[in-house]
Amino acid sequence: MPTASSTKTKSHPDEKASTDIVDIVVPLHSLTLDDLPRVGGKNASLGEMLRELKDVGVRVPGGFATTVDAYHLHLKQAGIEKAIHEELDSLNVTDTAQLAATARAIRQRITEAPLPDEVASAVREAYRAMCEQYSEKAVDVAVRSSATAEDLPTASFAGQQETYLNIRGEEELLNAVRKCMASLFTDRAIVYRVQQNTPHRGVGLSVGVQKMVRSDLAPPEGSGCAGVIFTLDTESGFRDVVLINSAWGLGETVVQGRVNPDEYLIHKPTAREGFRSIIRREAGDKRLKLIYAEGGTKPVKEVRVRRDDRDRLTLTDDEALQLAKWAIAIEDHYTKRASEPRPMDLEWAKDGKTGELFILQARPETVHSQQKSPRIELFKLNGKGEVLVRGKAVGNRIGTGPVRIIHSSSDLHKFQPGEVIVAEMTDPDWEPVLKRASAVITDHGGRTCHAAIVSRELGIPCVVGSGNATDTLHDGQDVTVSCAEGDEGRVYAGTLQYDRQEIDPATLPKSRVPLMLNLANPDRSFALSFLPAAGVGLMRIEFLITNWIGIHPMALIHPEKVESKRDLKGIRKRTAAYENPHDYFIDRLALGVGSIAAAFYPRPVIMRFSDFKTNEYAGLLGGKAFEPDESNPMLGFRGASRYYDARYRDGFALECAAVRKVRDEMGLTNLKVMIPFCRTLNEGKMVLDEMAKHGLKRGAVDSQPSAASKATADSRQPKAESHLEIWVMCEIPNNVILADQFSDLFDGFSIGSNDLTQLTLGVDRDSELLAHLFDERDQGVKNMIAMVVERAHKKGRKVGICGEAPSNYPDFAEWLATIGIDSMSLNPDSLPGVAKRLAAE
Repeated sequence: MPTASSTKTKSHPDEKASTDIVDIVVPLHSLTLDDLPRVGGKNASLGEMLRELKDVGVRVPGGFATTVDAYHLHLKQAGIEKAIHEELDSLNVTDTAQLAATARAIRQRITEAPLPDEVASAVREAYRAMCEQYSEKAVDVAVRSSATAEDLPTASFAGQQETYLNIRGEEELLNAVRKCMASLFTDRAIVYRVQQNTPHRGVGLSVGVQKMVRSDLAPPEGSGCAGVIFTLDTESGFRDVVLINSAWGLGETVVQGRVNPDEYLIHKPTAREGFRSIIRREAGDKRLKLIYAEGGTKPVKEVRVRRDDRDRLTLTDDEALQLAKWAIAIEDHYTKRASEPRPMDLEWAKDGKTGELFILQARPETVHSQQKSPRIELFKLNGKGEVLVRGKAVGNRIGTGPVRIIHSSSDLHKFQPGEVIVAEMTDPDWEPVLKRASAVITDHGGRTCHAAIVSRELGIPCVVGSGNATDTLHDGQDVTVSCAEGDEGRVYAGTLQYDRQEIDPATLPKSRVPLMLNLANPDRSFALSFLPAAGVGLMRIEFLITNWIGIHPMALIHPEKVESKRDLKGIRKRTAAYENPHDYFIDRLALGVGSIAAAFYPRPVIMRFSDFKTNEYAGLLGGKAFEPDESNPMLGFRGASRYYDARYRDGFALECAAVRKVRDEMGLTNLKVMIPFCRTLNEGKMVLDEMAKHGLKRGAVDSQPSAASKATADSRQPKAESHLEIWVMCEIPNNVILADQFSDLFDGFSIGSNDLTQLTLGVDRDSELLAHLFDERDQGVKNMIAMVVERAHKKGRKVGICGEAPSNYPDFAEWLATIGIDSMSLNPDSLPGVAKRLAAE
């Protein structure tokens, strides 16, 4: 390898200072962020990590870089620099045909011109040193472009230049260096510089050469995989998570959106304490992998992934936690370096032969980090239509327009502004067109692919990884693209009407009563965490059990009792990745609950144990084998009565195990639990006894995670900080009448105004005939609420309300404030209005 003194040469004779000495090649380990002007953002960042983060274990492949001086020397010696800039000065970048022709001609001139002798010699010398270091005749390297205007805090320029993988031999390397230099003038790079008001003359290009990480050795040859990391949630900008995308083989398939990758989310605050705080773990499709093409005309090739490998996760939990630890360390270092928060966008790879993990690139995230104050956009469809296509939602917006199928760049001239672009995947060269689209839909890709990144930056709705959009949709078809319904993006037939509400949390007044949120779906919890809410007053887990799990818990424990072959097949398919089927329920429920608890950490989150009615439980896979047929399920076998009963006791044990996992393993001790529909004092005692059997004892400090449950990446002992609080729903008159005694059993009350009104007035809340009588504001109901507040306060217990009444009736919210209610839990879209109504005086 070249020494830190670099390979140098005299400047080109055409330069005024002909005696100056310029750098041609420098080792990556000699660089820091201060070297950005001479080696570009990417290479400067690699050097910074090699120098400064080695001691904390961050592993980065070594190599060398040609400097910007080498690039300018190449253009000047070829005599093409002046002509290139004259052509760019007169270029109209909105004319896609002229843009393509001009850019292609510039690139051709740069690649056809031989490198100056001093540049070629310096590159050969450095490459030979690498071959000697790795004891290989022609070591395999990655050759990457690093522009002086890329990887900046305000504009990433990511993907604007080219990367070449598995380059072997001196001649192939020199050719790749020229191609990288030429890629400074791809269509997308030219347009992006114009959009960013970056002068073409002010940008130079360095070429980084790194030892390849053999992530191409994916199953069945090895365990190689690669992908992308963001140190925030890419959809909301929530800063307290690390997002990891991963797929088999070389990582370009993830970056380019060629595959639907695996997705992991790790909660940073508790990960720092050493907890195994993985709050999302989803297997992607991963239908393709990019591997070495031995003996072919190209250095790499795409091949299909075997079915069983597509279904299994690419990373172990320990590996995901290790990558998260590194990502946190990198973010901390760059934040300290910049003296301001610096979320990061990383690329990584796992060597399929050695199992070692590496960081390949690090750049600042440039979308959410530029937003000084988070604003929350709430989009809501006014009606439903036929769902034509489903995929992963990018952002939270809604867009409408006619479909335009784009198979390749040759179809771009057909596109009209306002159309919905539909493609297998997008190409970086399409960016001039993408900015004029009303929405984007792709067959492949995950939330960190090119289409997602560009759509997020442009602020347009995007659905990625649909699988079949190009086959299902057709040109001219009017569609509505909705990313406003959670994690799943949906494409509806026709043009649907929708409402848009923008909330600036900074402008909302402080309420004189703490306001909390009612939540069920984790997918929007990160964005909603920006609201000035005191926490989550009601987390309904029925949504998770229905949508994330879909299986009756007793069917997982006693599958022999399930008679339906169809249900059994569905159960086996969903639980295939788990050695013990009941672990599927525990893990999936814990991930969903953990996501919401993490979003609001350390603010309290109160999770209500399941409160399905028997007819609702029966609708789950295997449910009919375990549920009785009741004439009035609303007043039947529901809530607390199930938890100690032999017909559901084992299922309740799984719910308790999920809570233990969230609090003990993930470290999210802000999670509290709540018992619904507890009819009598004795029933309350029986439920508490049942919970204690499963390690959930009221007032107990959580036990320390076992050695097996601790993050192996961190040797610090995790801390248990809070006592477990167990609340009870106040929705039965008996809860009010015996509030003194219930206060001895539980830590707090949450009033369910719907059930309390139903049972106080004797009105079926679902009856259309009696709807005119159902009113939470009835004086009898208000007396019941005032009574429980007074009695609970005398016993030192807090009382909140989580029903619909405060959201629906502003005057009711004001009345609650006058009687001293401790908190109100509202639907998210109601919080701004109630906050203004209850503004502290």
